[in-house]
Parts: sequence; C-alpha cells; structure tokens
Amino acid sequence: MNTRNRSIVAAASCLILLSTGSIMAQDWPQWRGPQRDGKVSGFVVPAKWPTALTQKWKATVGSGDATPALVGDKLYVFARQGAEEITLCLNAADGKELWQNKYEAQAVTGAASRHPGPRSSPSVANGKVVTLGVGGVVSCLDAATGKLLWRKDEFPKVVPRFFTSCSPIIVDGMVIAHVGGQGNGAIIAFDLATGDPKWKWTAEGPGYASPALLTVEGVKQIVTLTEKNVVGVGVADGKQLWQIPFAPQGMAYNAATPIIDGQTVIYTGQSRGTKAVKIEKQGDTFAAKELWSNAELGVQFNTPVLKDGLLFGLSDKGLFFCLNAKTGETAWTDTTKRGGNFGAMLDAGSVILAMPSTSELIAFKPADKEYAELAKIKVADTPTYAHPVIAGNRVFVKDNETVTLWTME
Repeated sequence: MNTRNRSIVAAASCLILLSTGSIMAQDWPQWRGPQRDGKVSGFVVPAKWPTALTQKWKATVGSGDATPALVGDKLYVFARQGAEEITLCLNAADGKELWQNKYEAQAVTGAASRHPGPRSSPSVANGKVVTLGVGGVVSCLDAATGKLLWRKDEFPKVVPRFFTSCSPIIVDGMVIAHVGGQGNGAIIAFDLATGDPKWKWTAEGPGYASPALLTVEGVKQIVTLTEKNVVGVGVADGKQLWQIPFAPQGMAYNAATPIIDGQTVIYTGQSRGTKAVKIEKQGDTFAAKELWSNAELGVQFNTPVLKDGLLFGLSDKGLFFCLNAKTGETAWTDTTKRGGNFGAMLDAGSVILAMPSTSELIAFKPADKEYAELAKIKVADTPTYAHPVIAGNRVFVKDNETVTLWTME
C-alpha cells in the first residue's frame, strides 16, 4: 500500500472512530444518563429556538413512567400492557419494534393505581438490559435479542406504599437494586451474568430514590436514600460504611437521587431542605461531615442537576430554583408554578433543559442571578413523568402510553 492510500485509510478510520465516539457519547444507558448526573452530551443549542419540534415517529408502547434507555441505534422501553410488564427494543431511527419480552406483573393498587406502569428506568451494560418492575421483580435480558437471561423476585408481594421506584445500577459486573417494602427490604447485588446474589444489605427497606455511585480513596460506595436515612454501602461487600438520619415528615417521601460531587454528597427531600456532606475516610471507617444546609429549598419528585458549582432544580412547591452548591445559599427562586413537584432537570451544556409534568420542554440559562427562560415547547398531549432523552438534536419523550421522537430542526 502506497503512502497516499495509507493516508486515505487512516483518515477514513479516524472519521469512523470520531463518528462512533459521537454516537457513544450520546448514549443514555440508565437513569439520569451515563454517569447518573443528568448531563447531556452532544446537544447543540439552536441559534434560534423553535416554537415547536418536528415529530419523526410515535409508537404506542404501554403505560408507565420509566425513562427509556438509548444505546447506539436502539431504544429500550419498559412499560405495562394489561396485566404484563413489557420491555420493548425499538429502532431509534423509525420507532419500529425489534423485539419484546414480557411477564405477568403484580397489579398496582390503592392511590398508586393511577400510575399502573413501571417507574424504574432500564439499565443497559455489557450487552444486557436490566429492569425493575413495580413489584420488585428484577429481570436481565440479552440486549440484542430480548432473550431472558434471569429473573429474580426476592420479596414477593412486598413493596413500598406506592410500589417500587428505584432504578437499578450496574457496577463492576453486578446489578444493584433496593427492593422490598416498608420495614422489610434489602439492597441486593446480583451477578449480572447469572443473577446469583453477591451480597445483601438488610438494615432498611427502600424509599423511592435511586442509588448513585461514590468513590472515596479508592473505595466504591453505593449511596441512596432509604425509608429514613441516607446510607453508603460498599460495592465490594455490601457493608454499611456510613449513615445520616433523613426521615420523611408528614406526606413527604425520600425520592430524589443523591448528587455526587467528588467526595461531596448532596441530598434533598420535601419539607427538609437540601443538605451537603463530605464523606471522609477515618482509619478503617468513613464519616459524613456536614458542609451546609439550606432549609428553604427541598424537592419531592425531582432530582436537581449540578452545573459549575450551581444546583438547579424544581422545588417541592413547584418552582424552579438555583442554589450555590459550595455554600448552600439560595441564588434565586422563580415565581411561576410548574404544575406540581414532578419534573426532569438536565445539564445540556450552555442551557438547562427542564420538563415538568406539564409536558413542556423548557430551556433556561444556567445563571446565578435570575431565572432567564429561553424557550418553552409542548412535547406531549398527556402528563409526562419520565425524563426526556436528549441525543444531538433528537428528543425522545415517553408520555402516558406512547414514545415520540422529536427533532430540533
């Protein structure tokens, strides 16, 4: 091969790698994205915001509030159809079904029956898709074919008051999920390949929060809000490393995912404000040192996003807010109520993208002086509780029964 041909091949290879890297960078393989921090890669802010998005396709998939997972050219959707929970693999380009896997699921009763579908978002890793159903059933499927690899129900018919909402996390070849119900539950690590339990932490049942990953001096920890506490347990063995009391009051619930910033853990809950602690290693143990506490701003069914030392969220009063994540001081609170305290908050580079349950995609500046709205675009006809999945100029939206692909032209 001559020098010119080698140069052409090398250039083509670089283009392929760059293209592949770009696609991979836009993957959304689990709850709150690749790092569970709500940060979007590859979004290009339009020079002029449109008043509406362009619909590319729409598919009826079933009821549920689970955020889909996007990996490469496949969209994995977890929903309910009749008495069954179903995982669907769709072609992300046109919405056509590639495969499905379903099983008969526990009925959702009581006040929670208004949302009969799953709340937990799928996690995709190592060629596998993991789901956690409303009844606490953990399933692992082959991502290419939908073949069932294993399914576990460690606490049959034992669920939180409003059913299971924890989104599982995949770490070091293990699926980690908090299952069970009030006073009777466990954080369990299942072997991703076989489903065999590797360890169990049985001190407390789950709240409605999803776990995050923290590493302090080389020790990986699962951090989550339980029924009454914030805890850190070792990824390697499930041993409890530290604990902070955080019991809900009245009609409040532990539902927000902890926010990790280095060794800092920020946690928040309705009527209890927002707090930050630093996790420090002290000999063979760990301790949580309080950094600050903001009693004014707490959330209910929303996890704030951290950007450039600022925390942006939707408060338990339904208002957008910004606080200084270094000091805990309130920077600003918007005055417009957003229809409730459910919502998504995403860091999309030079803008914050939010989507409350009113189904409006809202863009605003990530500033600490005041709320400055850039756009507000309706993206669904029914209320939305799943987060939007943003990939380049594509916006995937799961509403009550359907998934829609919108593009920002």
